[in-house]
Amino acid sequence: MRGRRVIMVAGSLNMDFAVHVKALPAPGETVTGSPYLVSPGGKGANQAVACARAGAAVKFVGCVGADAHGDTLQKALQADGIDTAHLRRVNAPTGAAFVTVAASGENAIVVSGGANHALDGSDLPELTGVTHLILQLESPLPAVCAFAQAAQDAGVHVTLNAAPAQALPDSLLHLVDLLVVNAGELAALGAAQTGLDLEGQLEALAGRGPRAIVVTLGEDGAACWSDGRVQRTAAFGVQAVDTTGAGDTFVGVLVASLPLMPLAAAVRRASAAAALSCTQPGAQLSMPFSPAIDRLASTATL
Repeated sequence: MRGRRVIMVAGSLNMDFAVHVKALPAPGETVTGSPYLVSPGGKGANQAVACARAGAAVKFVGCVGADAHGDTLQKALQADGIDTAHLRRVNAPTGAAFVTVAASGENAIVVSGGANHALDGSDLPELTGVTHLILQLESPLPAVCAFAQAAQDAGVHVTLNAAPAQALPDSLLHLVDLLVVNAGELAALGAAQTGLDLEGQLEALAGRGPRAIVVTLGEDGAACWSDGRVQRTAAFGVQAVDTTGAGDTFVGVLVASLPLMPLAAAVRRASAAAALSCTQPGAQLSMPFSPAIDRLASTATL
C-alpha cells in the first residue's frame, strides 16, 4: 500500500505471561491452567507492531528496564522494522502483564507497569517527518498530555486510545484528532448518559474536543463519529481463540490506514485485522500482516 505514513507511537511495553483456562476464576477460586506463554506485549508496543505490519513506517518512544525482558521487547520491535532509537532504559523492572484466557477467548489481565511509569514529556523526540502520533493510557497522564500538546503544535495528527478506562480532562480531549474507545471506556468518559443512544453519546463526547471518535462494540462491530454523523461497521465473524491484543491491533491498523482511505473504510480494515488477531493466541504473536488483512476486508461478506 502506498502513501506517506510515518507513525510515532509513545507508550507502554510489557512482557506478557499468558495462561489458558477453561473459565476465568471467580474471586477466591484456584483453577488449573495450560503451560504459560511468555511473549512481547504492552498497549504501546502492540499498537506499534500492528501499524508496522499494516504497512506503515513506525518509530517508538517508551521505557524499559535494564534487564533481559527489556532486551527481548526491544528486539521484538526491531524485528518488525520499528525504529527504537528513542526507547529509554531506566532503573526499574520492565513492565509485565499477567493474562488469563478462558476457552471462550475472553481474558482478564493484571498489568505491573514498572519502567513504563518513568515515561515523561521530555522523552518525546523531534517530530519532523512524523505524520501521526498514537497515545494510550498505560503511560503517565502528564506525559500523554505533554506529547499530545507537542504533536498538535507540530501539526501532527493525534490518536488517543483511551485505555485502560479512566476519566480524562477536556484539555487533553481538545488536543485529540481521533479518539478510540470501547464501550466501557466510552462510559468512563461520562458519555453513557441516561436517555442517550449511541449517536447521542458520541455527539456529547465530541463536544468535549475530539475531532473524530471510533468506538469498538465487540460482536456488534464498530461505529465512527465524524463530521456530525455516525457510520457503523459490522463485525467480522471468526472463531475466537484469544482476544488479547485485538483492541491494540484495531488501533494500529486504523491509524496506519488513515492516510490512504476515508475513516469508515479504515475502520473496516481495522475490524478485519482485529478479527484475524482473535484466531491466534497472544498479542503481538497474533497480529496479521497487510495481505491477510486486505483479503478479509475486501472479500468477506458481513
